[in-house]
Amino acid sequence: MDVSEFEAPAHEEVQADLRALFRGAIRMTLEEEVRELVGAGRWQRMVGRADVRNGSYLRTLVTTAGAVDVAVPRTRHSGSAGDVLGRYKRRSGELDEAITSAYVQGVSTRKMGKVTRALMGEDVSRSTVSRVTRTLEEKVEGLRTQPLTQAFPYLYLDATFLDARWARTVQNVSALVAYGVGEDGHRHLLAVTLGGSESVDSWLDLLRQLLERGLKGVRLVIADGHAGLAAAARQALPEARLQRCTVHLTRNVLAKAPWRLRGRLGKETSAVFEAASLQDARKRLEALQEGLGRQVPEAMECLREGFAAATCFFAFPKAHWKRLRSTNGLERLHGEVKRRIRSVGAFPDRASALRLITAVALEVTGVWDDRRYLDMSLLNSTPDTVAA
Repeated sequence: MDVSEFEAPAHEEVQADLRALFRGAIRMTLEEEVRELVGAGRWQRMVGRADVRNGSYLRTLVTTAGAVDVAVPRTRHSGSAGDVLGRYKRRSGELDEAITSAYVQGVSTRKMGKVTRALMGEDVSRSTVSRVTRTLEEKVEGLRTQPLTQAFPYLYLDATFLDARWARTVQNVSALVAYGVGEDGHRHLLAVTLGGSESVDSWLDLLRQLLERGLKGVRLVIADGHAGLAAAARQALPEARLQRCTVHLTRNVLAKAPWRLRGRLGKETSAVFEAASLQDARKRLEALQEGLGRQVPEAMECLREGFAAATCFFAFPKAHWKRLRSTNGLERLHGEVKRRIRSVGAFPDRASALRLITAVALEVTGVWDDRRYLDMSLLNSTPDTVAA
């Protein structure tokens, strides 16, 4: 017979077959459990049996194959065999995992019902999605309490902002993020917290949490030029040097120049931080001041003031310079967080905001384990090889 004469089964037929298969598997598992409770199989009369059957009740379970009606057998004294499904549970674990994953990927609670209806013919309410995604609290708590067993010579700090309901009003709150490069050369997400603002107290609270968990060996803190962050870093990590992000500094410099000169000024400013040594960087800064800098004195003042803090990376191995002079790694993470929370709008509370941001951050940074970020053995080089 010609293969073209066969008709592909309809989607509804496939779903029906899957539900029947799933129902059969559940029925067999329930039968095994009730047999253990009773101490005998159906219709068996055995001496020393522990209990007797007492009918059944109907249970609807929403699965990835759709809604499945299952008859759950009961016993007279030992209860029912519902432990297989989970007491009071109305959805399979696979479905809850799928809902949580879709939520993290960007599907809002309002649109989740449409997604589940298209996939399995059943709606899931917004309140159900909120309850299911509370399982993300385990990830939040896990990140918050994870002991830090290795040293982190490089610590990156940055913040992003979002809207969340706080004390009955929607406010713009800050999400503070910290990650470090450990002795193993890999990047590690260390903390995500929410603060009322990007203040000294907020950053100091995050750094104290890290210290309590075992943060040690920090030699360089990489951050933007926020005064509150810098003050908190000096107080909590007095022995660490503070590297100001050269990208943020360049943006501040360009903001003080006219549009027609920003392209050229940006290239020459970047060239200062791409110098082969600290001495060369100073020479390039002087050349910039004597040339184009004469036309933009305010921009040059901004660059001179930030130059020392933005060139701390020269004191570290040259192979690390490109990674140390900016917070671009955190900027990409913030971009992914912003993309995800765009579909949410304002969070109903700070707890839900922290759950989602932490879940997104953990998912984005999950690939960091795949490859080494920096060769940290270079930090043990002699001063002559590390010096600028």
